[in-house]
Amino acid sequence: MATRFPHGAGDKAASASGQPSRWKRNLLILVLLALGAWLGWAWQGLREEAMAGAAYGARVGCVCRYVSQRTIGSCEGDLKAAELRGAARLVSLSENPATRTVRASVPLLASQSADFRPERGCQLEAWRD
Repeated sequence: MATRFPHGAGDKAASASGQPSRWKRNLLILVLLALGAWLGWAWQGLREEAMAGAAYGARVGCVCRYVSQRTIGSCEGDLKAAELRGAARLVSLSENPATRTVRASVPLLASQSADFRPERGCQLEAWRD
């Protein structure tokens, strides 16, 4: 048969034994769930910013490198000067001269490529969801 404690005595008994009370445990679970939901929402926003920044960087980098015939380093400098916002500020460029492709990436979030063809200029690769 379960022992019943007077109002509040159960919490004191639980605290005395070193175990958190039920309401503290429930509050902690609620806070962790809210934090997880917020992180999920924020991560999606960061990914969207990063994808847009990577697409912009790939297109601008391709035109800079293969139309303007500048170095990839100077093209990356142009991106830094463009004052991109959020995760898009972390865009870095790389190139593959054999395929005339510029790849822009934001670490852990997004990457996008654009390739140059004389008959059509620079074109982004198809987006994937």
